[in-house]
Amino acid sequence: MTQLKPVPHGLLQAFRAYESALMSDDVAALDALFADSPTTLRGDAAGLLVGHEQISAFRAARGGAPRRRIVQTHVQVIDEDHALIVAVTELDRGGRGLQTQLWARDPVRIEYAGWQVTAAHVSAPEPAFDSRIWRIVGDPLISSHTADGALSGETVAVKDLYAVAGFAVGAGSPAWLEQAPVADSHSAVVASLLDAGASVRGIARTEEFAYSLSGLNAHYGAPPNPKAPGRIPGGSSSGSATAVALGQASIGLGTDTGGSIRVPAAYQGLYGIRTTHGAVSREGLHPLAKAFDTVGWMTRSAFLLQAVGDVLLPESPVGAVDEIQLLPSLVGLADDDVATAVRDALPDAKPLAWAPSLDEWCQAFVTGQAYQAWQAHGAWLETRLDTLGEAVRGRFEMARAVTREQAAEARAVLAQARAEILDVVGDRVLAFPSASSVAPTVAEAAEVRDDTLRLTCIAGIAGLPAVSIPVRTPTGLPAGLCLIAAPGRDRDLLAVAAGF
Repeated sequence: MTQLKPVPHGLLQAFRAYESALMSDDVAALDALFADSPTTLRGDAAGLLVGHEQISAFRAARGGAPRRRIVQTHVQVIDEDHALIVAVTELDRGGRGLQTQLWARDPVRIEYAGWQVTAAHVSAPEPAFDSRIWRIVGDPLISSHTADGALSGETVAVKDLYAVAGFAVGAGSPAWLEQAPVADSHSAVVASLLDAGASVRGIARTEEFAYSLSGLNAHYGAPPNPKAPGRIPGGSSSGSATAVALGQASIGLGTDTGGSIRVPAAYQGLYGIRTTHGAVSREGLHPLAKAFDTVGWMTRSAFLLQAVGDVLLPESPVGAVDEIQLLPSLVGLADDDVATAVRDALPDAKPLAWAPSLDEWCQAFVTGQAYQAWQAHGAWLETRLDTLGEAVRGRFEMARAVTREQAAEARAVLAQARAEILDVVGDRVLAFPSASSVAPTVAEAAEVRDDTLRLTCIAGIAGLPAVSIPVRTPTGLPAGLCLIAAPGRDRDLLAVAAGF
């Protein structure tokens, strides 16, 4: 240990108590050793947590820190009540890390001689690849044979539902992957991207059979959300979204059945498009519910989102969009901070009064999707439901119970809903939130699912294209502004996003 001035009484004892609590995952002791203040800071490669409340929630959810030992400790004393401690750590899994802490003493406190951390930064060696994000990754995994294509130099994170020649489709399920055949050819979309000059960076994680919106895969873990640390990434195209948000790929290829492009795009501050149902080939795509499944992708820029559309979408003229109309009834479904961000992004948008029967429509959508999901996977899952994580297993158990009569009733409701939606949309471009909230924590994820699905099901029911444009809430968290238009107007929406 080195120091420049005498170490104040109790500081090193508090530091050692912190390290002991960290290794035993004693959350209560860790909370007591961090200053209970809205200005307390904790940062790492995933981002910055501000305030004791955020830091405490992060610790409670992470399940402990990696095992390590302190190999060097350096103390710089500022004055009798403030000191900086820099510690070099050696991880059991290999590699060295660094921990920097600013300590302050409150003379009124008795516990730990009054010492508490007011700011901390932690660095640790990165794994060779993050298995929460990638199933397999290369540099690249598959190179394009086109040197001067429209997407030359771009890299793609392929959701683990698309066939990639030489690899099996894992669909987010270890049990499925174990018996899945190796693909002998690329899916149509992957082949088109390679032909356009993009390379495949790797195969990205998804939730099991893409049957969720959270990104919380029970087997591989949740990819991190670099734009909102400590919050979920959004799913089911979670791995593709995180890879793009982290800069590990420039294009996140995903799917959208009930919001699986729009939700992770909103949660992670990305541009994303769900294409018109059937507009882009689904050949070589592992299905969830074929009547709703669509191809989609996410990028960090509207320009690249549009460039990918130029490659994948059918030729069509770009029409003029004179105005965007806001749907107050749908904005009202969102939390106040998201609603504010959406309104602020379109200050001149005219409101359009519409009161859709969203509760009835959403329930019919859930029922119809479930029936198709069981038709697609029930024969294999019948004796393997125990291989699924709890949340996805619950959805498939519900799907197994849907009768033909219930499915027929749902189809009738959806047919009426589709007709009304298409009539309301007409030649308009309509706007509302992509998701009902900012990215929630794991504990909050179930609470926001239904409200978000009420928003996302509209495009799914009517087969509409939908683009999510990143916006920020007053507190700086990412959210999404969703634009929808009539089927086939994908390029119009991409042009609006590019000029936004």
